[in-house]
Amino acid sequence: METASRCSQNEHLVIIGNGMACHRLLEALVKHPQRPRRITVVGEEPVPAYNRILLSPLLAGELAPEALTLQDASWYADNNITLTLGDRVTSIDRERRLLITHRGDTLSYDRLVIATGSRPTLPAVPGITLDGVHTFRDLRDADALEAIAQQGGNAVVIGGGLLGLEAAEGLRKRGGSALTVSVLQRSERLMNRQLDTTAAQLLEATLRERGITIETGASLAALEDNGHGQVQSVTLSDGRKLAADSVIVAAGITPNAELGQQSGLMYDRAIVVDGHLTTSDDHIYALGECCQFEQHTYGLVEPIWRQVEVLAAVLCGEHPAAYQEAPTATKLKVSGVSLFAFGPTEPAAKHEELRYQDPETGDYCRLLLHQGRLIGAVLYGDTRHGPWYFEQALAATDLTACRHLLLFGATDAQTALDNHLDNPLDTLSSPLSLTREAA
Repeated sequence: METASRCSQNEHLVIIGNGMACHRLLEALVKHPQRPRRITVVGEEPVPAYNRILLSPLLAGELAPEALTLQDASWYADNNITLTLGDRVTSIDRERRLLITHRGDTLSYDRLVIATGSRPTLPAVPGITLDGVHTFRDLRDADALEAIAQQGGNAVVIGGGLLGLEAAEGLRKRGGSALTVSVLQRSERLMNRQLDTTAAQLLEATLRERGITIETGASLAALEDNGHGQVQSVTLSDGRKLAADSVIVAAGITPNAELGQQSGLMYDRAIVVDGHLTTSDDHIYALGECCQFEQHTYGLVEPIWRQVEVLAAVLCGEHPAAYQEAPTATKLKVSGVSLFAFGPTEPAAKHEELRYQDPETGDYCRLLLHQGRLIGAVLYGDTRHGPWYFEQALAATDLTACRHLLLFGATDAQTALDNHLDNPLDTLSSPLSLTREAA
C-alpha cells in the first residue's frame, strides 16, 4: 500500500469525520504552502470540532462548554474549507470516487481521508439497551451525565480505566452528596493496563476517600429493568446487586471502521493502513482511532498526532518518513490526582527495578530499566519528573552513570549524566540499593 502518485494542489480533498484527528490535520494543512486548495469536511455532530479530552473537567464543572471549542465555523471559511455538519457519509463509490451522505447528497473526491474515530464498546449483557444507560464520548453524553448528577440517586460506572475514573470523579464532583457513585472494574486493580499494584492501590484509596465506591474483580452479568424500561440495578457475576438509577459504560472503544469495510478496503479490527496512512486504495487514507497499523489500534492522542504529521506531508506532495510506533505516556485527568505512567506495568526477570515510596506524602515512584536504559515508569503524587523519564526512554539513553540518582528526579540525574558524558572515564558509584523504600 504505497501512495501511487504525488498529490496535487488542484485535487479535491474530502475528510470524513470532524473530530480531533481531523482538526489537527486541517491545522497542519493550512500552514503548508502546497496544501490542497479544495478541502471539504463532513462531520456527523452538529458543532465544529472540539477537544474531547476536556469532557471530564467539563462534566466536573471546572470548564465552560466554549472552552472545548477548537475553532469556530468562521475559521473553516477563512481557510477555504467547506464544512458540512450534522450529516454522515453512508457509502463510498471507489470506482467513481463518489460519496453518498445520509441526507442523500453526492460528493466527489480526488483524495479521501477517513477519520471517523471510534465509539464506546457496550458489554453484551441483558439490559444494556435500557433507558438510563449512557456512554461518555461526546458533548451530548456530557450533557446527559450532568443531568444525572443534578438528579442525584445511584450512578454506576462500568470500567475502571482512564475514561471510567474521569467520568466517576466528574459525576461525584458535580453531584455532591445527592449522588452515590460506584465504579465496577473487571480486573483486580484500577487502570491495570497502565499501573502497577502499588500505584493502583494508592489511586483506589484516594478515590474511596472522596466517596467513590470501588468494586474491583467485579464482572457485570446483567442490568435489571424496573418494569418500565428503565434500569434500576446491576447484577454482578457473583450474584450481588447494586442499585443503579443510571449506568455509564466506559469499558473500551470500537473503531468506526465499517465505512471502509463496506467499501472493500483492507480491514482487520479497523481500516488497515501502511506507514503513510494509505489504505489498500491509493486514493484513500485512514487516520486515528478508525485505522490499524501493524496490528495496533488507537485510543490516545499522542500516536494520532504523529500520524497527522505524516499524512499532512503526504497530502501536500511530500515524501515523509513513514509513521512508526513509539511508547505513549498516560496521565489521569482528575483534579487533585497526579499520575504519570508508561511502559510495562510489572517487571520481568530481565528488568532492574528502582522503587521509592513515601507513606507520609503518598508519593510513589517505580522505574524499570533494561541494560541501563529506562523502559517504564509509574509515578503517583509527585509527577514533576515524569516527562524527563519519558524523554530518556524515547531516546534510549544509557542511564548507567546516573542510575543511583534516578529516584531523586531529573535535576540531579541529568547533571550526573552530563558530567559523565563530559568525563566518560569517571565512574559514579553509590551505596544506594536497587530498591529504596522511604522510612
